[in-house]
Amino acid sequence: MSNRAVISTPTAPEAIGPYSQAIKVGNTVWLSGQIPLIPGSMELVTGDIADQATRVFKNLAAVAEAAGGSMNSAVKINISLTNLEHFGAVNEVMASFLQEPYPARACVQVAALPRGVDIEVEAILAI
Repeated sequence: MSNRAVISTPTAPEAIGPYSQAIKVGNTVWLSGQIPLIPGSMELVTGDIADQATRVFKNLAAVAEAAGGSMNSAVKINISLTNLEHFGAVNEVMASFLQEPYPARACVQVAALPRGVDIEVEAILAI
């Protein structure tokens, strides 16, 4: 596919497996799931779910910017939580990174996430 571009930035965590931070085809960008890793050190954010979610959305924003967009370019966001009791706190963090109209979204509870974290978020952008 000749119009496929790999998006990579040092301002977001490196991939921890065989995947890219994002892939752009045309004006659509698929951002891989981000967990609360600190870029550079690759240390996990400690603290409550709001601290973890903030790091996740900062990571997503960095990749979105590297792709030529922003989180306001998001058309779909998928959130995975290990505990749906965190739903409200994550909503507050997400709203602080986006402007209305908000993108479509799914939020599901999962049994486990990489590195034992409580949250992972992925996004699709149209830029």
